[in-house]
Order: sequence, then C-alpha cells, then structure tokens
Amino acid sequence: MIINVAKSAGFCFGVKRAIKIALETARDHDCIEVLGDIVHNEHVAKDINAAGIKKITRLVRGKNKTLLIRAHGVALKTIEKARRLGYRIIDATCPMVKGIHHIANTMEKQHRTIIIIGDKNHAEVQGIIGHLKSKPLLIDEEHTLSIAAIKKIKRACAIVQSTQDMEKVKRIFALLQQHIQDLKLFNTICHTTKAKQNEIRTMPLQNDVMIIIGSKTSANTKRLYEIAKSLNRKSHWVSSGKDLRAGWFKNAVSVGVTAGASTPDYTTDEVIRRIRQYTA
Repeated sequence: MIINVAKSAGFCFGVKRAIKIALETARDHDCIEVLGDIVHNEHVAKDINAAGIKKITRLVRGKNKTLLIRAHGVALKTIEKARRLGYRIIDATCPMVKGIHHIANTMEKQHRTIIIIGDKNHAEVQGIIGHLKSKPLLIDEEHTLSIAAIKKIKRACAIVQSTQDMEKVKRIFALLQQHIQDLKLFNTICHTTKAKQNEIRTMPLQNDVMIIIGSKTSANTKRLYEIAKSLNRKSHWVSSGKDLRAGWFKNAVSVGVTAGASTPDYTTDEVIRRIRQYTA
C-alpha cells in the first residue's frame, strides 16, 4: 500500500518559532510560566513542561518570574498585568498574528468597525479582541452573521483568524461586501494554513483513506479533518498512532496523511510506522 504524506504536514513557521523561543528561554532563565499551552498540542505541551516551563491558569506575584507569551498571543491587559506583578515578558506570539493585531489597531484608529471572522472562544481571537479599544463584531459561522446588524455599519474592516477555512471566509467576505459600502477586507489566513487546505481539498479524492494527525484542541487540524471528511468519508482524525484502527485500511491501495500546524514530526512519523504495520 502506498502512503502519501502531504508536503505541508506538520509545524508552521509560527509554531517552530514559538517552540524555539521557549526552549532557548528555558536554558537561560528560571521560573518560566506560560498561560495555557504554548501551542494546541498535548505532546508539545509535555515537551515544554519537561524543559522546565510551568503551565498556569492565572498570574501570581513573585520574584524573578518570566512569562512566556504563547504563539496565539494574549490581550494587552494580560501583558500589562504581568508587568505590574513583576514578570519579565518573553513574547513568542506568531508574527502573522502580530500582523493581524497591527491591522486591527490601524483600522480602528480610522474609526472603522472591526469585524473578526473566527472561532469566538479561540485563544488567537481572544487575543485580537484584547488589542482593541472598541468592541468588534465577531462572526464565527455563516449562519451567525446578522444581516440586520451589518447593514447598520457604515465603515468597517474585516480580518480573519489565521487558521480559518478559506472557502468559508470567501463566502462571508462576499456577504459583507453586499451590505457595507465602505469596507476594507484583509484575508489574514496564514500561508501555511492556505497550503494545508489546498492539499486537503485534493488528497482525499486521490487516496482511499485519509489520516489527519493533530490534537483535538487544534482548530486548524479540526478544519483539515472537516474538509477531508466532506470529500472522503474514510477520513480519520488521530492524535497519535494509538488511535489508529486496522479496519480502516482494509482493501486500501493508498493512504493520504497530513498533520496540523502544531503536530510535531515525531508524532507523524509514529503514525506512519503504525500504518505500515497494519498494512504489511
């Protein structure tokens, strides 16, 4: 059986950078803390913890502490509070996410209503909101878009969570353009997400089975799985090789494999080894 691995599988630039910063910080400093997981992957989170970086849920005053800002970014008030409590700040926010913050701030200063297309509870989206002074309009799905609400908006700017579904965003952009006369659109989906989604729109059609690897907390992996499943019902989402089932590969001639932006290569390699064992 042939195993076809997506060229874009695995870490994106922002995740690689965040992990590199985290490990370098761990070598140079003690008492390092991170609010939540540095990226949405339990295997990476364990590696970061093993390096001596403590995951926390709230900031607490202490001496000689360092706060590592995760790849998704955080609200400005979080950074300001950390500084008041005496934390040294090491910022591992993805540069693409920082770019979204900059666009949002610039457009807000032009007195535009900021429209964010993204998952309302996602850390990246909450971080974007936390860099604004005004309340943005958040659109998480097409069916939640209120035509009555957007018709009231005279001047707006639409930005996008970096890991959103490209096709969904295009449809929402089209709806916004119909009802807002003065509208600036910024498709801030990152390059890696676009590459992954381009591949996942063809691979399920070219393979008998699709395996998508990544944490169940990973938004970009979830979207890869949803797209794959819509094209090939024999698409399966796993977080490690332990989740694989031998029956999935019965009579399969080819298997396509891809991995989310926060999935380490060693997890992908382990999944591929297990697939080979099932199909030997």
